[in-house]
Amino acid sequence: MLNTAYQWIQSITGISIAAQNKIFSSAIIILVLLVLRTILLKIVFKQTTNAHTRYIWRKTSSYIAVILAIFVGGRVWIAAFASIGTFLGLLSAGIAIALKDLLVNIAGWLYIISFRPFVVGDRIQIGDNSGDVIDISVFGSTLLEIREWVDADQSTGRILVIPNGQLLTLSLANYTKGLPYIWNEIPILITFESDWKKAKKMFFEILVKHAKPISKYADSRLDEASKRFMISYKKLTPIIYTTVKNSGVLLTMRFLCEPKLRRSVEMEIWEDILDQLSKCDDIDLAYPTQRFYNNAIEGKKSLNNLQMG
Repeated sequence: MLNTAYQWIQSITGISIAAQNKIFSSAIIILVLLVLRTILLKIVFKQTTNAHTRYIWRKTSSYIAVILAIFVGGRVWIAAFASIGTFLGLLSAGIAIALKDLLVNIAGWLYIISFRPFVVGDRIQIGDNSGDVIDISVFGSTLLEIREWVDADQSTGRILVIPNGQLLTLSLANYTKGLPYIWNEIPILITFESDWKKAKKMFFEILVKHAKPISKYADSRLDEASKRFMISYKKLTPIIYTTVKNSGVLLTMRFLCEPKLRRSVEMEIWEDILDQLSKCDDIDLAYPTQRFYNNAIEGKKSLNNLQMG
């Protein structure tokens, strides 16, 4: 009965019985692998509700199923050629001509799984695109986008799919690989008339309150990272730099923070700064203004005496 069906299909499509056998065998192989993968995932999902564990099992089982399908199904089709060399030659020629972009993406995927420049959960930037990695597949990596119209390192809600081939031609920045903290700076510009020493001391106390706990953990993480990368920091504790600008004294807070908490930490620091400034009469924030300066009244006493003499 099966032969009758094969002959009927051959009469309609022109596909030989031998080729139909290979197609049928390939379909059976794929179906069996899909059923086995589905059963495996159901067992795993019943055992755990952890999203990361489920993701790893789902992706790993997909890769194994594809590899098995290629090897087992390939044995069915390779027999149709006079030699493996002929088959590989024809296959490589077809891929090189028709699937150039896909081949580059596969090469990028092999680079990702081999050298692990990033993993799921990392915050990265590829070219002009930034986001949190939520999936890595053979042809592209999926990011939960940050920035764009959002004026901070927070999610826009959009999903970006970056072809893996771009990883071979564009620069990649990883916020969390190696040392899982980034340096952040908050510039605070105060007027020349303000007591900048008092302000610096006050701001440093606020900075230590929010940033110093992280610097304790950063020391141990830096030791781990230095074993793999040439990373060397002499100072990981918070610091405030003093600079003079045209419109005032600039006090720049520099501290370590977790990449995904950058905006919330800045908000907490600024709220404490504004609370403290509201209590001070001798410290004011600077902003663009126009003033008239009378040296005889406002100048140094030594200069005033010279002018009067």
